[in-house]
Amino acid sequence: MAKGPYPETTHWTELVSSRKRSACGSGIAAQAKMLIGVPKEIKVLEYRVGLTPDSVREFVTHGHKVVVETQAGAGIGRSDDDYRAAGAEIAGDAKDVFARADMIVKVKEPQASERRMLRKDQILFTYLHLAPDPDQCRDLVASGATCIAYETVTDGQGGLPLLAPMSQVAGRLSVQAGAHCLERAGEGGGDRRRRRRRQRHRDGARDGGRRHRPRQER
Repeated sequence: MAKGPYPETTHWTELVSSRKRSACGSGIAAQAKMLIGVPKEIKVLEYRVGLTPDSVREFVTHGHKVVVETQAGAGIGRSDDDYRAAGAEIAGDAKDVFARADMIVKVKEPQASERRMLRKDQILFTYLHLAPDPDQCRDLVASGATCIAYETVTDGQGGLPLLAPMSQVAGRLSVQAGAHCLERAGEGGGDRRRRRRRQRHRDGARDGGRRHRPRQER
């Protein structure tokens, strides 16, 4: 029987339960269960998290273990207790998560300090956007880790199932962002038509209303 750093989770060959079979569509459990790590995102203005508590529960249901960095879910309003209730272990810092996990699940591309913690036998699953970032590309290659970019995962029809939801969110938010930029608070012009109408009323009041009278009445 094979043994690894987590012997209780590395030698599964039995049939999964009917509940797991319906969830994963297969009657055979994976032979090697994984320890999945979720560090807190450190990129500026990034509040998302790699796994929600519901996602953690799915992994745990299928026999995997999940370790989450403390406060990783604070940006989405989820506490460490929420993750514990879903079956995750809470780690004190990112270093502990990277050192132990077989697979790292993130949202944004790993920052320089995170890339230094990757190792050869590890999987990184996140958005990468490598084209404009040669330094990241070099660091990932040097780490020896298997790095899978969400934006390049394709389905059987050639679609991008992990990129499409983000594109939908961005499209919907574009209207809100554009409206904000048009507001005076967003250094925009505000509602120009309303301001012009008010200006005409003010001008009309100054000249006795003649500016708005029909030509034949003047």
